[in-house]
Amino acid sequence: MAKVPAAAVAASGLVGGYGVTRWTKKRPLGGVALAAAGSLAAYEWNRQVGPRAATALTVAYVAAFAGSHPLAKKVGAWPAVFAVAGGVAAASWAVTRRVQ
Repeated sequence: MAKVPAAAVAASGLVGGYGVTRWTKKRPLGGVALAAAGSLAAYEWNRQVGPRAATALTVAYVAAFAGSHPLAKKVGAWPAVFAVAGGVAAASWAVTRRVQ
């Protein structure tokens, strides 16, 4: 079975969490998607690069979620979500690329 990179999981969690929230109009469902993807990404980060780097990347994931809100007021919701998702994916790739 093909392995999905943690960077893609994290970015998909941010985009998917917002998408679920927007289309269902139920914030808790989006939160479930966001948390599920974040948990899976954190597990993979921990497995690949250890707890310190996994903690830093998880903090970046949560900070990206929080940071997308004020950014959305300046550039719009979807551009903000895609920007922070790209940032988290890039950070994840940079940290984990050595082990792939």
